[in-house]
Amino acid sequence: MELPTNVSRQVDFLSEEGNDLADQGAFSQAAAKWGQALDLLPAPAVDWEAYTWLKASIGDAHYQLCDFSSARDALFDALNGPDGQENPFVHYRLGQTELALNNEKAGIDELLKAYMLDGDKIFLEEEDGPVFLQKLRDVGLVE
Repeated sequence: MELPTNVSRQVDFLSEEGNDLADQGAFSQAAAKWGQALDLLPAPAVDWEAYTWLKASIGDAHYQLCDFSSARDALFDALNGPDGQENPFVHYRLGQTELALNNEKAGIDELLKAYMLDGDKIFLEEEDGPVFLQKLRDVGLVE
């Protein structure tokens, strides 16, 4: 299902603004732009593909801001959007978030889901990714 053209253009524009802000480290402002884009989605918003990546982006921004509770909420929302369960990034970031919230089992479970979807590739895209891959090795879930 595709968004109406005028909505799609506005969502894309706001998303790009959010991406630019995130690239500059302005994560609060980026999340606000992505939230504005999310507000443009026709109801029910959760049915649109853009919902998944907008919520994942918002969750990532909150993670970068160390607002782990808000990150978890947004990432759980992303899991409920189209293809959210198959998105390794959402599971990866949610795993990191759960670990930051001292939810060890939930964090390991989500990191394992990311690994099952994308192998070690997703763990090698960030500087601290190997630390999280090692957590899976330490508990004997991957080699």
